[in-house]
Order: sequence, then C-alpha cells, then structure tokens
Amino acid sequence: MSDDPKWEAPAGSWASSAARRRNMQAIRSRDTKPEWLIRRLVHAQGLRYRVAARPLPDLRRTADLVFGPAKVAVFIDGCYWHGCPEHYVPPKTNSGYWSDKVLRNMARDRDTDQRLMDAGWLVLRFWEHEPSDSCADKITAAVNRRRRGSKTRPV
Repeated sequence: MSDDPKWEAPAGSWASSAARRRNMQAIRSRDTKPEWLIRRLVHAQGLRYRVAARPLPDLRRTADLVFGPAKVAVFIDGCYWHGCPEHYVPPKTNSGYWSDKVLRNMARDRDTDQRLMDAGWLVLRFWEHEPSDSCADKITAAVNRRRRGSKTRPV
C-alpha cells in the first residue's frame, strides 16, 4: 500500500503511505488563498478583525475572522473538509476514515454555529469556491449592521 516498501506509519498514524502523509501534512488549516483574499478585501473596506481566533474563550474552536465588539464570527470552509454539497467528492482511498472525518467536521460546524448563536454571535459561513468580493461585501454589511445596532440599544 505504501510508495516506499521500507516506510512504516508512525504509531497511531492515519497515513496509508509516506506520500499520503506528506500530502496531508501540507494542507493548511489557516491562511488559505480564499481566506487571504477575503481578509484583504475586508481590510480594504476599513474593517479590522482578529485572524484564527476563538470567539468564545472557553470554546476550543477558532473562526477565520473574528469581529469581537460586533460579535461576528466568519468561517471560510474548504469544500472537501466541510462537505460542500456542490464539490465534495468521497475519497477513493481509506474512504471509511475520511468520510467519517468529514461528517464529524460537519457536525462540529453545526455545534459551533449553535454555541456561538446561543452566546449572541452572528455566524457567517462561506465556501472556498464563493467569489471573494461577494463574501467580503456580505461580511462588511453584516459587521456594519451589528455595529449600528449595538449603538442604539440601551446598555
């Protein structure tokens, strides 16, 4: 199953081969091209945010962009890892493991959304394939709306 007959998977490894292990280790969890493009566009519109931050300190999950005072958490989800209905293609190798992994990711995403909404946060999710300028416009509008709304509410 391995490219290298001498290669042995480290204890507890999910890798079926040395090549697969290298490939999976190269996948970024932050600062992907879609994230970078959206951040650049949102920043150009005058908004400031935290990158890869926890919206709630006691929740071990990070949002791609966090607008703390406005309570807006933005996630740019990868089509494969988050099960995009348009682009997700089930894996051919070790399909049981990876399909279960994607299902767990999707369940965790829904749980994260619910926990943040229960805490008063607005959750915005975008797929990596969505046009960056459209995503940035929606983020800017939502943050500005939340900021205006918080100024008119009694404290």
